[in-house]
Amino acid sequence: MIVQIYEVTRPAEARALGAMGVDHIGVLVGDGSFPREQIVEMAREIFGAISAGSKACLLSLSDDLGLIVRLTAALKPDILHLGAAPHHLSPAQLQTLKAEFPEVSLMRSIPVIDESSITLARSYDGIADWLLLDTYQSGDSQIGALGVTHSWELDRRIIESVRMPVIIAGGLGSENVQDAIRTARPAGVDSKTKTDRSDGTHTKDLQKVSAFVAAARKTNGRNV
Repeated sequence: MIVQIYEVTRPAEARALGAMGVDHIGVLVGDGSFPREQIVEMAREIFGAISAGSKACLLSLSDDLGLIVRLTAALKPDILHLGAAPHHLSPAQLQTLKAEFPEVSLMRSIPVIDESSITLARSYDGIADWLLLDTYQSGDSQIGALGVTHSWELDRRIIESVRMPVIIAGGLGSENVQDAIRTARPAGVDSKTKTDRSDGTHTKDLQKVSAFVAAARKTNGRNV
């Protein structure tokens, strides 16, 4: 079971998560348009602290293709994760990014809402290397970061309808991740809000991360 943890804000956090066996370590990077975005220089320091056994994930919430290209060229992540709402960033634009950075895996967030989410997920077959299924609030320009669960049954239907590996997100913590895995049968699980410290700093609580990793790996899920 792949374990993905967002949003890492310090090199020390990245080192600690790597030592715990976290597979994907994610950093939100941008130009300040969204809260908590890291600048390129800090993101580079964090990525430099990620161990060889983990993958560096650049999360962009932007719909500015030029900015995304610049960030990707500067940081050279293992995975470029695109979290803009679907109407802001199309499959065709992902194809452009794939051609520009063939060595970088593309992950696309999919809002889990209703039957239309299945059709949307299918539209990325053959384009994205990964999908991430997350909760969406109508009107938001980005997907996720709400700390709220959604239908894991719908997650499972989406997973069964596409060919690429799928990670599920949305309000997952150590207390519910096993139920989510049993229901959805994903390739991996993601946690942001439920593994943050409770002091409002949006830094990672390493005890919560450790508990999440342990819980996720106790469940027999589908592996890639």
